[in-house]
Amino acid sequence: HEQKIPLSPGYQVPGAEAVKSGAGIPVAAVGLITEPEQAQDILAEGKADLILLARVLLREPYWPLRAAAVLGRTETLQVPPQYERGWNTLGKMTRDAAIGAPMAPLA
Repeated sequence: HEQKIPLSPGYQVPGAEAVKSGAGIPVAAVGLITEPEQAQDILAEGKADLILLARVLLREPYWPLRAAAVLGRTETLQVPPQYERGWNTLGKMTRDAAIGAPMAPLA
């Protein structure tokens, strides 16, 4: 017997919310979480304690940096000296292109 699971943004979040509510333990949410605002809302609404990303990071490896920019985060991170050159290059790339950068369409 084959089960068909309907896919939609955040389709597995209700499961995480149910476990969190029923067991009272910290949980992570997964399942087509692709937009920074979507992830932030899941956390803000208490549906999960952590967001896990997978395929979206394959399509958009700098998603966390874009999310930080989109959500207005401005904290300065302490980067070990051996990574400063790469980090500074990455920072310039994300400042120049990340906000509003098109994401590859879902196949």
